[in-house]
Amino acid sequence: MKKISVLIPFLNESENIENLCSSLNNFCSNQKKISAEVIFIDDGSTDNSVELLKKQNHNSYQSKIIKFSKNYGSHAALRAGILNSTGDLVTFMYADLQDPMELITNLFSKCGEGYDIVWATRTSSEISFSEKIFSKTYARLMQKYAVKNFPESGFDIVMFSDKVRKELNNNIEANSSIFLQILCLGFKQATISYDKKERKAGESKWTISKKIKLFVDSFVAFSYFPIRLVTYAGIGFSVIGFLWTMYILFRAIFVGNLIQGWATLTAILMLGFGITNISLGIIAEYLWRTLDAARKRPVFIIDEIIEINK
Repeated sequence: MKKISVLIPFLNESENIENLCSSLNNFCSNQKKISAEVIFIDDGSTDNSVELLKKQNHNSYQSKIIKFSKNYGSHAALRAGILNSTGDLVTFMYADLQDPMELITNLFSKCGEGYDIVWATRTSSEISFSEKIFSKTYARLMQKYAVKNFPESGFDIVMFSDKVRKELNNNIEANSSIFLQILCLGFKQATISYDKKERKAGESKWTISKKIKLFVDSFVAFSYFPIRLVTYAGIGFSVIGFLWTMYILFRAIFVGNLIQGWATLTAILMLGFGITNISLGIIAEYLWRTLDAARKRPVFIIDEIIEINK
């Protein structure tokens, strides 16, 4: 019998805790080929989610709660779960129950064909229009400029083997994407598809600020395109500046009808300084992450680990 570590990060999900544990019990009690180790990672919840988890029935699976000292983000939570997992295989699930439990057995079956990494890509999603736009835009930009094998339909669930877990634990990256890191590891990979459901209770914690941070982190951590863009912009504006200078000299020597234009000069200066500041900002993003990696601050701090059911 294979042991699967199921990692479930959560933040203020008190409305979903009871349904989540009930679904886990119903699923795990009917399994004959696998046993489950469920690791709940509390990403700095301020409600009573942890207290509710302690009161639930966890008889059908091993379980424990990892409590963070504060909110570090879902990717840091998944990294903490991976670090503390003991199963033969590791997979992710979420407290909002938008992903069916049957995914675990489907992923397990595909891993049994000899794959080290199996992705669950979405064929349809009952999510808002703005989230769909962000997901599609993010996927296409990742495909073009960062990770070529990024699935166009997006993903939230993956199952991987012990060798992949060891690689991830040997390189716990700050300000990065755990999914892109797994994609870039190589190994033998495959995909299955599923329909993502609508959230049953509570509100999504996937805010616009978190989306922007993921977008920036993904590009800075896995692509040199922003830096290359700065180089191209600098070359382009240098060429334009040279041509403009030649034009001014030509007018001054052969025509002599130059008229002072403060509006034009101001526009050019504002455009030039704007491009310069954007370029410095992009370079600063890379420098900040270099500094962050050099001082080796922890990606997450665990307050306590609560063993619920061994």
